[in-house]
Amino acid sequence: MSDDGEVSYNNSNRAFLQAFIARSTMTYEESKPILSAIFTAYVLTGEELENREILPNDISEADFHSYVSAANHAISPFDLEIRSTYHQVSRTRVYALVNSTDDPITQLATSHSPDEIGFLKRVLDAMFETYNTSRQEIMAITSMQAVRLYKPSNEDRRETQNGSATQGSAGQGISMMQAEKMLKSLVEEGWFEKSRKGFYSLSPRALMELRNWLLDTYNELDDDEGEDQGRVLRVKLCYACKEIVTTKFFQTQKSRKCPVCKTDWTGENFVGERAVTAKDKSTQHRRRSDGGRESREMAMERASEDEDEDEDEDS
Repeated sequence: MSDDGEVSYNNSNRAFLQAFIARSTMTYEESKPILSAIFTAYVLTGEELENREILPNDISEADFHSYVSAANHAISPFDLEIRSTYHQVSRTRVYALVNSTDDPITQLATSHSPDEIGFLKRVLDAMFETYNTSRQEIMAITSMQAVRLYKPSNEDRRETQNGSATQGSAGQGISMMQAEKMLKSLVEEGWFEKSRKGFYSLSPRALMELRNWLLDTYNELDDDEGEDQGRVLRVKLCYACKEIVTTKFFQTQKSRKCPVCKTDWTGENFVGERAVTAKDKSTQHRRRSDGGRESREMAMERASEDEDEDEDEDS
């Protein structure tokens, strides 16, 4: 490193960037063994080669940040950027290599067919519309629910025939087996995360790369209403960090008060998959006396139906 803390771009930076491209995401802790191996093979101290093994614990956050900064400078002409956000569950800062262009869904077309992209779009619609209501802000989907979307709905097909289809809505769909493989592929590629309870949700990388697209696609402005009254906010931002919130907001905060209205959190209303599992427990407890239980999928479907009924009443 130079005395001013900056790294001249050399083979060590190229090796780090190659490692980052291979992984797509990285944390500081994950970078330590990578940088230590790079530093051991190629470390410059002034003009002299430092002939000793560099251990992972020798890597500082300043080292990591300087290499991220140098990589960002090198890749910016190619519409690429290394961004960071906190993982909403672990609260670990995650760095991801993202495409900074305005059409992120199209980027996936290089590795997936148009019908697979259409399936992905239907899954996102389910996450942020079907299973994201005023009663249950789930923004996640189970494998069974996702696989059911392997083919476009009749409404999607009619829109396609009328020439009003949006990105990803056209096509004849894929098979159920292909849908399962696509879900697995999206997890492996770092777009989705799968929880221990089987819910798929967007990964930190996806939330960073799809941020503007998600806000533009799922937050609507009613032309018949005013600027504030007619705003439908399905995708919401944390008032502190300004990042998209999809799970466990108050479980990751020290304060249990709403940062806006200062109301205490009741401990009962959750965001993310917990909105389903918590409701399942209360529903099962309430229905045991009647000898019946409600499955997770039925609870989520019922939440969507309840929302439709609310909209019908409002109209």
